[in-house]
Amino acid sequence: MTSPVLALKDIEKSFPGVKALDKASLTVYPGKVMALIGENGAGKSTLMKVLTGIYQKDAGSIEYQGLPVQFKGPRESQMAGISIIHQELNLIPELTIAENIFLGREIVSPLGRILWKQMHQEADKLLARLNIKRSSKTPLGELSLGEQQMVEIAKALSFNSKVIIMDEPTDALTDTETNSLFKVIKELRDKGTGIVYISHRLKEIFEICDDITVLRDGKFIDQRKVSDIDEERLIEKMVGRRLDEQYPRVEVPKGEVCLQVEGLSGDGIDNISFELRHGEILGVCGLMGAGRTELMKMIYGALAKTQGTIRLDGKVIQTHTPKHGLKAGIAYISEDRKGDGLVLDLSVKDNMSLCALKHVSKGLQIHHSEEQQAVDNFIKLFNIKTPKREQIIGNLSGGNQQKVAIAKGLMTRPKVLILDEPTRGVDVGAKKEIYQLINKFKTEGMSIILVSSEMPEVLGMSDRILVMHEGRLSGEFNAAEANQENLLACAVGQINTVSADETDNAVCEEPA
Repeated sequence: MTSPVLALKDIEKSFPGVKALDKASLTVYPGKVMALIGENGAGKSTLMKVLTGIYQKDAGSIEYQGLPVQFKGPRESQMAGISIIHQELNLIPELTIAENIFLGREIVSPLGRILWKQMHQEADKLLARLNIKRSSKTPLGELSLGEQQMVEIAKALSFNSKVIIMDEPTDALTDTETNSLFKVIKELRDKGTGIVYISHRLKEIFEICDDITVLRDGKFIDQRKVSDIDEERLIEKMVGRRLDEQYPRVEVPKGEVCLQVEGLSGDGIDNISFELRHGEILGVCGLMGAGRTELMKMIYGALAKTQGTIRLDGKVIQTHTPKHGLKAGIAYISEDRKGDGLVLDLSVKDNMSLCALKHVSKGLQIHHSEEQQAVDNFIKLFNIKTPKREQIIGNLSGGNQQKVAIAKGLMTRPKVLILDEPTRGVDVGAKKEIYQLINKFKTEGMSIILVSSEMPEVLGMSDRILVMHEGRLSGEFNAAEANQENLLACAVGQINTVSADETDNAVCEEPA
């Protein structure tokens, strides 16, 4: 049997108030893709940070190429041949693509001068390998989030590593970008590279991985071949219990119209109109760049509109800034929780109450006991795993951060809740909890817009679905009639000539 290129055994790591790793183990073989899976907070990212020297282990052993190792930091592990693509981007927007890829290890002449031409040529080769249609001279800040993720991947490939760790690499990628990445993974595997693949997208695990390691609550649970397990059994191992229906949509009688959008236009948005009722979940889908997020930010006030009218409960509202949106009763949960939704250096409490202080204040005086009680109620309701409300939110897992971001919006007591990619980077167990909470708010009469790039999520949770293409609405469907094929047809530019309100079988048709 082939010897492992990397073996972590019985790793332990504790932080104040929490034991993150409790005898966690992982074995990686050359020319194999090892899936590392578990719920948010299971210890996956922490284990990788221990491996690469970001954290120092409290106990256990690490062997690399048959020898015991203890890296003092990421640079040392990189130079040894272990690269990690972090879930959170580690790039500088003001620098070019090439400068980001080779930052700290620029290609230089014997006299120390940077060889720009050679560096750009090498960077362009990496971009071409990943099918990225960009010049390496492009400033990183001009790229989309998905393109930036591909640059992070190109950076890791530039090390020619023996082990590459990919932490949620496809979270912000389009289907085309994901396919390009999978092609590269197969090439690396064929060349003998060992790959650790961390993902909540189980479909990807079964498509690209050879073996699976499961962690739960920081503990090693199981390791086996992908071919020896099915998705249902894998989920049970991850969450420690059997999960029922993945998308638990509930039927609720629809109320009066809550939100009316008429002829809304602006940067990337062209003449969009729709209605949303109390107690309704309106799904919004489309390919990346279709304008979904731009539309939501325009309604909320984070992007300017050039024309159009927004009504809330029949009254025209003006949302020139997010402050106006919040005051009117609209809460927007961003797809980029780290960039737009949370302040990572603040506590769980301060993040959650940041936009809702008027509800726990009188004049300029904050009623701290009321604030703390409201935060504690949401921590309990959302099952947020944190040792205390004062915990710095940057120390929580991605799924728990996402729950705090949603709770932050709900603390403003909105009439309309806009959820933009609410389960991105969230494990199946936490997803189910978020879906159940969405249903709870729906049954209480809240109006909800669910924006998602995952069509099964839109189909499973929505009462009605809007499809966008190049800034316009290209289709509208009742949940009972919608399927992945007709949503995708509209998403790629076919035209829906019939409204879902006019027929029970709305379809997309080719333009004349």
